[in-house]
Amino acid sequence: HPIESTSTFNLGPKKQRKEAKLIKQLEKQKKEEDAERAKLEQSQNRKGRAYTVSVALPGSVLDNAQSTELRTYLAGQIARACVVFCVDEIVVFDEQGEDVKSVEGEFKGVGKKGHACIQLARILQYLECPQYLRKWFFPKHQDLQYAGLLNPLDSPHHMRIDEESEYREGIVLDRPTKQGKGSLVNCGMRKDVRIDKQLQSGLRVTVQLNKTQDEESKINKGVVVAPHVPRTEGGLYWGYSVRLASCLSAVFTESPYKDGYDLTIGTSERGSNMDQSPLSPFKHLLIVFGGLQGLEASVDADQNLEVTDPSVLFDLYLNTCPGQGSRTIRTEEAILISMAGLKPKITAAFSDVSNGS
Repeated sequence: HPIESTSTFNLGPKKQRKEAKLIKQLEKQKKEEDAERAKLEQSQNRKGRAYTVSVALPGSVLDNAQSTELRTYLAGQIARACVVFCVDEIVVFDEQGEDVKSVEGEFKGVGKKGHACIQLARILQYLECPQYLRKWFFPKHQDLQYAGLLNPLDSPHHMRIDEESEYREGIVLDRPTKQGKGSLVNCGMRKDVRIDKQLQSGLRVTVQLNKTQDEESKINKGVVVAPHVPRTEGGLYWGYSVRLASCLSAVFTESPYKDGYDLTIGTSERGSNMDQSPLSPFKHLLIVFGGLQGLEASVDADQNLEVTDPSVLFDLYLNTCPGQGSRTIRTEEAILISMAGLKPKITAAFSDVSNGS
């Protein structure tokens, strides 16, 4: 008995040490697993989108609307359709030879025929701009007379004042800055943001806010990033840019991307059935919609094109609504129908890539 008790007595502390060591190991393992999981979640959350989607349509679609209010509402429908499907660029091309490349200057206003491209571009730009920045970038204008009545886009970059986000759009303020310090930016928050660079006042900038902010300070801190960063690094949809093209061919030749669009799709009831056309992965996709008389009219009006058949201009020429019940599909409807059909194809093209197949 005494021998037994001594042996038990000797084993006690050893056992405890072993248990403590085991617990420590388990805790360490759990910590490592948690860190790994957090890392994985972060990498999944931060998975940016490298590709872009562009939509092109003729400005003349506005001339088909019967009144000033309806012209404005039509522009709003186009903007909503593009934002719902995360379109990165809207190209408004001219199929009537107006050849205007800027929305600057005074024009007759949204009620008149002509200058439809400019009117459409102006309303699209107005709607894309976050509400807190509009007073700086959009002075009172006839084209925007009814724009305040349009349905808001409610895009991720249209922030509320207290909304927390890693990125924000802002305007560089005209405030004196000390040597070595960056400009102040209004990002629609209760405090202005001090950025890392001195920039010209009045510029619209995309700001990445510092993760930790000093609550006591009168200003927040952040850095200026390229406008594509929220999409490519944050995986967020960050609105669209608007481009004016003088004709259909200029949609292709004046692409803002270095190597242009590597996949182009034309839409027409004379195209092949979309259901049988899978998409291959791309960097920059362009989808072109025709106006009242279809893409044929746009091709005819373009002096630079010697072809008469629009299908030769595109990689794919698709009928996105086979068996339509109406003789005509309006352009604003065509955008919704086509993008709804193409979205799963785009997702499939890129999920195949991410799965390594």
